[in-house]
Amino acid sequence: MAMAEKTLFIELFQPFAQYRNPFTFYYAQTYPLPPKSTIIGMLQNALNDWYGLERGIETWWDLKVSVHGGFESVFWNYQQLIKATKTGISLVRFRGKPTLWNQNLPLYGFPVTSQRSPVLQQELFNGWIYLLLKGEESLLNEIKEALKQPRKVLSLGRSEDVVFVRRVEFTEGTEKTAREVAIRYPTYVAASIEMLRKKEYPTYAIPVKVIFKNDGKPVRHKAEINTNTFRDVEFKSVIYVGAWTFLKFKEKVRLEEYSIEGKTLKVVTDGSASGWL
Repeated sequence: MAMAEKTLFIELFQPFAQYRNPFTFYYAQTYPLPPKSTIIGMLQNALNDWYGLERGIETWWDLKVSVHGGFESVFWNYQQLIKATKTGISLVRFRGKPTLWNQNLPLYGFPVTSQRSPVLQQELFNGWIYLLLKGEESLLNEIKEALKQPRKVLSLGRSEDVVFVRRVEFTEGTEKTAREVAIRYPTYVAASIEMLRKKEYPTYAIPVKVIFKNDGKPVRHKAEINTNTFRDVEFKSVIYVGAWTFLKFKEKVRLEEYSIEGKTLKVVTDGSASGWL
């Protein structure tokens, strides 16, 4: 017997954020909204289920997520970051033993060296994030209770990017069809380019699933992470639909419309086009 599915609405306020796009190298670009993997990580942290093994890894990643919202502004932060590199190794002798050094700092593994470099980092300021989660009612109930009374400071993205939970409640959507979907709050949609009538949307490859593995087996605890741990990441191509924009399709598509206290969130649910990640 299939488990009952529900939809949970979560409203967050986030003063600062940086959702690192790993495909940028000479500067640190941020995704405009948090990707699914980042959101799931925050929820696992809230329930003290860091790697998802307590409730089942696939139970977490089968959770459907639709993210909406935006930030007041984008700014650039010039800072020094420590990067790892396999080149530029220098050896000096310390107490009679060869020791790796870089910029007068000891290194923490061979042959990886550290490099402290000034980097432009793109950051977001003053954001409102609206999340829709669809999945098993039992898991959503746990998430709801954990967010209503958090046992710790929650973050979304970097550890310093704290979030404040404004609202968390169950909601129901209304099914509709349309060729033009009016988007008020920016969102991600995984859509085939052939379906779109208008194609001038930014495109991103966002991480939707991340599992840390040792010798092919999922990590069970932070203490198990070492230099040989493999970060298995699954990416999905999405378009980013900005505020007050029409998402235009060649044919009518199905969508779900959620209204919560004057906020209307629209999630496309049509085959190869979906706002559920």
